[in-house]
Amino acid sequence: MHDALYGPDGFYRSPGAPARHFRTSVHTSPLWVDAIAEVTRRVDLALGSPADFTFVDMGAGGGELVRALAATSPARWSLVGVDVAQRPDGLPGRVQWRADPPEGVVGVIIACEWLDVVPVDVVERTDDGLRLLEVADDGEEQARLAVADEDADWLDRWWPLVEVGNRAEVGRTRDEAWAALVSSSLRQGVAVAVDYAADPHRDVAGTMTGYRDGRQVAPVPDGSCDITAHVLMASVAAAVEGGDTLLTRQRDALRALGVTGERPSYDGDPQSYVAALSRAGAAGELLDPYGLGGFAWLVHAKGTSSPLG
Repeated sequence: MHDALYGPDGFYRSPGAPARHFRTSVHTSPLWVDAIAEVTRRVDLALGSPADFTFVDMGAGGGELVRALAATSPARWSLVGVDVAQRPDGLPGRVQWRADPPEGVVGVIIACEWLDVVPVDVVERTDDGLRLLEVADDGEEQARLAVADEDADWLDRWWPLVEVGNRAEVGRTRDEAWAALVSSSLRQGVAVAVDYAADPHRDVAGTMTGYRDGRQVAPVPDGSCDITAHVLMASVAAAVEGGDTLLTRQRDALRALGVTGERPSYDGDPQSYVAALSRAGAAGELLDPYGLGGFAWLVHAKGTSSPLG
């Protein structure tokens, strides 16, 4: 999975790969960007508007989020996009672009659909016990390698595989990635992870899949498609000690930030009414509990209050 996504010819080495192959919340509506801007504004205010305030977009893709913030945010804010792809063309000069997150951030770190592409191993329960799933470049699978003790312990705690044929993605690597990000990169402020949430009771066959050209495909590790798996957010949340942690749904987080899908009343101005209807439709998509609204938000506040109260 690591080589297929981040190797020399990996999927994410191609500039702007996410927008060409699948939609995330940032591609759906400016309302989502506005909500992230509101989170950032609240954190900035709570920190006393420091001169070194920094906003970091982990897994910035085509730079859509930092590009939008560059047009509306205070010049005092430092904006940083982090991605293995090269800097997107036309990105405003005030935006820094890095392959690795900065250290000692005072401000906000947003990781939207970053954890779901942190590489994981897949484990299957077989007649011989737990076995790692090996996948060839053509997609052929074999479950034969023994599972490391630390992975077996993680599965036993967070995602027990009860019946033969059950599968799970071992989220220990995600836990470690999030803990490292919060401990090393965030000095003071808020880190937010937004992602698909795994449910061990529902996802008995695992969740790993692929996306190519807007279609869901088999997760073949040849670099031609995105390979993603849902995130067990409870284990990620437990990986960080100290601070103030909130785990909620995107639907509830966006409502707390002022996003509403209520149908507008007609005020006699057709153009403004149509614009308001369009805005309500976009909000409805973001708030849909069976779609984007069902995404999980993990909010970790360090040395400050949570922007969601």
